[in-house]
Amino acid sequence: MSREKSVENVCNEKVFKDLFMTYSKDLHDFLYYKFGENNAPQDIVQVAFEKLWQNCDKVTPEKAKSYLFTVANNEMLNSISRKKTVLSYRQQNTKDYTNESPEFLLEEKEYNDRLQKAIEELSEDQRVTFLLNRIEGKKHQEIADMLGISRKAVEKRIYTALKVLKEKVELKKI
Repeated sequence: MSREKSVENVCNEKVFKDLFMTYSKDLHDFLYYKFGENNAPQDIVQVAFEKLWQNCDKVTPEKAKSYLFTVANNEMLNSISRKKTVLSYRQQNTKDYTNESPEFLLEEKEYNDRLQKAIEELSEDQRVTFLLNRIEGKKHQEIADMLGISRKAVEKRIYTALKVLKEKVELKKI
């Protein structure tokens, strides 16, 4: 966001729109990877931006990203505690037919189940960092900026997550 003069808050519609365009996808992805799809991350993103607009006179554009991520994280935690649910995964509809053998399909399902379980068992920090990197394709520095940690911490989390996943998924093969 280039501005000729310093903007003191985000009440300007153009500034607010720029913030939305810049951070809404990253905020959604962060919530999705941290809390799962079943906790409606898109709704929490909307709530975070609504609160930003309601408090626009108190938030500077430089602090908006931090404000949004903090509000969204807190909203999600409150939502989860109200629901008192455990993350569940939606079942994908499969075709009625396939060219693969039943053995291959069973092995593939077992492998995917092991992988999903291993990802679930990662620490929250490792899981979020790993998924942002491997699924979203975010660079280490982007993740570091998003999470407010060093690049080295991001690298260590990803390396550790890969090591754990490899051990848990490969060792359970029969």
